[in-house]
Parts: sequence; structure tokens; C-alpha cells
Amino acid sequence: MITLGLNVPARSPLTVLCLGAHADDIEIGCGGTLLKLTKQSPNISVHWVVFSATPARAREARNSAGILLKHAHAKKIVIKRFRDSYFPFMGDRIKKFMQQLGTQLKPDLVFTHHRRDLHQDHRLISELTWNAFRNHLILEYEIPKYDGDMGAPNAYVHLDKDIAERKVHHICDAFETQKSKQWFGADTFLALLRLRGLESNSPSKYAEAFYCPKMLLG
Repeated sequence: MITLGLNVPARSPLTVLCLGAHADDIEIGCGGTLLKLTKQSPNISVHWVVFSATPARAREARNSAGILLKHAHAKKIVIKRFRDSYFPFMGDRIKKFMQQLGTQLKPDLVFTHHRRDLHQDHRLISELTWNAFRNHLILEYEIPKYDGDMGAPNAYVHLDKDIAERKVHHICDAFETQKSKQWFGADTFLALLRLRGLESNSPSKYAEAFYCPKMLLG
């Protein structure tokens, strides 16, 4: 298997855009990869956008992002208040905001939801990401849920065991409001990392997985 790395020369800038419908989506979907990137690339700049959060969840999201991006060269954290579970019914407002992002930002890498995610909010954010960022590398992450929509990803990022465990502990510590949900726990998050590590033959046994519908090989 040929490995196409995300490694960037240490002195080179790297701009990353992270898009999440809800307060914990980015951490669950690509938190380990972000920890790995901030460790590898001291000149990384991250623009972090959460589209829906109550006041309590907004505080969690802001604190979580600040901790996760502690070693980033620069970061901007944006928390919006679009109504949870009603994104398709306010698509014009969300699209307008997304188009503004597309005009303002020129990221090297975009993380967003998977286009076939069965949660309507997730799916809309993915669709609008592709509308606004047509000439960018976009990696679609996955979120485990009741709907049973886990698929067959085609891109993997191997994670050292310490990064995998750090991601899991961070999520569980950062989002106190979610602990009543039976699926929200260290066992779920670590199991998914282990499964994706198995699929990609990760030396550490752990990996995050993504869907990459379009990639330019040069």
C-alpha cells in the first residue's frame, strides 16, 4: 500500500478548517488527527466552526477546542446557534454563512461530516461544504450513532496509542452534558479507533478513518 502523508515541513504553514454540526462532532470525528497534525506542524492554523450549541454546550465546545488546539500556531473558534435537528429547514441561512467562509478562507485541508451520514444536520453541513470549497482537499469524518450508518471509509490516519487514548479521555472529560447518553463513552470511541486501525493495518492498532471523494495526485 502506498502511504500518502499529511506531513508538512516543520516551517511551512498549514491552514485547516474544521466544521461540525454540534459541539462534540469535530472531536469525535477527527480529534486524533488534529492532535497529530498540531504535533507535527508547529505552524498550523485552525479555523474551528460549530454550527449548533446551547449556552452550556457552547461553553464545552469552546473549552474543548482551546485544549485540543493548545499547540496550534493560531486558532479561531466560532460557535453558531442554528437550531439543532432543524438544519434542513434553515438551509438558506446556513448556506449563506458557509459561502461567507468559502470567500474568507483558503484552507489547505477541510474536515467535515460524511455526505451519507443519516443525521440530517450532519448531512447538510457536508453538502454545503462541497458547495463552498470546490478546490480543496476535503476529508469527511464519521460519527457513531443509533442510526447504524457506519460505512467503508477509504482514507485512514494512523494514531499512536498515546494520541488515541488522549483523544478518548479528552472527549469524555470535555462534554459533561453528554454523559447520560448510553453510546457516549470511552469504550465506544476506543472501539471505533481500534476497528479502523485493524482495517488499515496500523502498527499502533489505532486509526481514524475518513471518506475522501476527491483527491489530486501530482
